[in-house]
Amino acid sequence: MTAHPLRSRNWFGRRDLDGFAHRSWLKAESFSDLVFDGRPVVGIANSWSELNNCNAHLRQLAEAVKRGVWSAGGFPLEFPVISLGEVLMKPTTMLFRNLMAMDVEECIRAYPLDAVVLLAGCDKTTPAMLMGAASADVPALMVTGGPMLRGTWRSEELGSGTDLWRLWNERRAGRLSDEELCEAESCMSRSSGHCMVMGTASTMAAMAEALGMTLPGNAAIPAPDARRLALAEVSGRRAVELALAGGPRPSEILTAQAFDNAIRADMAIGGSTNAIIHLLALAGRVGVPLPLARFDELSKTTPLLVNLRPSGKYLMEDFFYAGGLPAVLRELLPLLHAGAPTVNGKALADNVGDARCWNEDVIRPLAMPLAPEGGTVILFGNLCPDGAVLKQSAASAHLLTHRGRAVVFEDHEDLHRRIDDPSVAIDERSVLVLKHVGPRGAPGMPEWGAAPIPARLLRQGVKDMVRISDARMSGTSYGTVVLHVAPESAVGGPLALVSDGDEIELDVPRRSLTLRVGDDELGRRRAAWTPRPPRFERGYGRLFLDHALQANEGCDFDFLRGKTPVRAEDTAGPSHS
Repeated sequence: MTAHPLRSRNWFGRRDLDGFAHRSWLKAESFSDLVFDGRPVVGIANSWSELNNCNAHLRQLAEAVKRGVWSAGGFPLEFPVISLGEVLMKPTTMLFRNLMAMDVEECIRAYPLDAVVLLAGCDKTTPAMLMGAASADVPALMVTGGPMLRGTWRSEELGSGTDLWRLWNERRAGRLSDEELCEAESCMSRSSGHCMVMGTASTMAAMAEALGMTLPGNAAIPAPDARRLALAEVSGRRAVELALAGGPRPSEILTAQAFDNAIRADMAIGGSTNAIIHLLALAGRVGVPLPLARFDELSKTTPLLVNLRPSGKYLMEDFFYAGGLPAVLRELLPLLHAGAPTVNGKALADNVGDARCWNEDVIRPLAMPLAPEGGTVILFGNLCPDGAVLKQSAASAHLLTHRGRAVVFEDHEDLHRRIDDPSVAIDERSVLVLKHVGPRGAPGMPEWGAAPIPARLLRQGVKDMVRISDARMSGTSYGTVVLHVAPESAVGGPLALVSDGDEIELDVPRRSLTLRVGDDELGRRRAAWTPRPPRFERGYGRLFLDHALQANEGCDFDFLRGKTPVRAEDTAGPSHS
């Protein structure tokens, strides 16, 4: 049998036993013969879950996508994939990002889909879906769930995450009562959608748009806004066009130029440090060389334009009203690869050339930035030979050049047991060092990097300290926090050798992080160092420990780098029993 250009026809167009079985089984869902008339099948990969508040409204979004698919003459079929909810999932959703990517890839590969619409929202769901779709390389586009509406407590605007940490610190310092904290708790998250600051979810939605994998304007539309449903409907229509044309496929969009554009956008919006890990992993899926140093090269020549928490003042709702990501990309056009293709079939410049900014205090002009460099920097040095990251736009200026004595915590449990212990010698110049919280150490590299400041220092008015770890931190967090130290301590990286009292020097202008300990002493410590026993002996946890790459390579599984595109002639073979 000659393969049909539409993959689905190799399931539903057959006039043999397999075709009979495939059509018969779907007719059990009340579909008529009309849906098997040769129209393209559009899969809707839905990460909806009641355990994931960010994605809890995606059922409604899926219905809007279906409207668009039906109206364009396609056949929409929704299917579930794992949903990763950052707040509730322990120890971290990052442990399961690669598992979700595998889920998405294998569903696309195994089912009769001619194109796919990816419905994502919470932090890791967006990169996981992009990674899976990139590896399968079937025509795909993404619709994210959008940010929540801004929180309001009394007369104060609240942003989930950023103000959560701030208010909790106020409570720890004794400046906020339990009653006030409870009142604020009910005011912070008041609608569907993901965090409404420029945290990881907002950042990754912006990355998907800057890469060209969403329709223009997707990133910032608030989740409850009717315009998000309208965009979902139009995305469904576009998915049918992608299916009929056979592309563009993810591999045709996710080029080296697209990654440069996304990195510059990330730097301009003051995006989450987590974007670096996810972009590295995604680049690995499509075979685009992307060294960690490239992020710093582009950061140095990309000004910070967006005034959003935790780097600035405003919230995602304000960002949308000001013009959203298209307005940012238009400002950045002189620095971007303007001809980069996007999923709607147009070049990036054609999509954003007419974009307007309606509030220049939210989105600054290129000539009047908030800062001359991008939000995130990459550090190197003897403490992080393979790199580390720091979000300078959310750090304290007086700590960007700092030398202090290390106070070492061996793991997360040790940190929380001793951070407020008055016998631990910590002052505001100390450098808090947290070990065994990286990809293999924690495991999964949780968002534990923004270690708490001792309560006694908070009461003295100390608001920030230098903190160093091989963990990540929430994109909603702030402070002078060095993250993603590579190699991590669990595999014997230099971080494992740091002892209490060691002098550490952070020099952000020079992009350096230095442990001021002699090589001979470090050699003695290394000879005495032994790894901890593995946390997992079986199951997915064991798979993760055996195959997860380090942070500077995106923490993907070593065996998942690269893609194996699905071909039109690929079918499931005889599937009846």
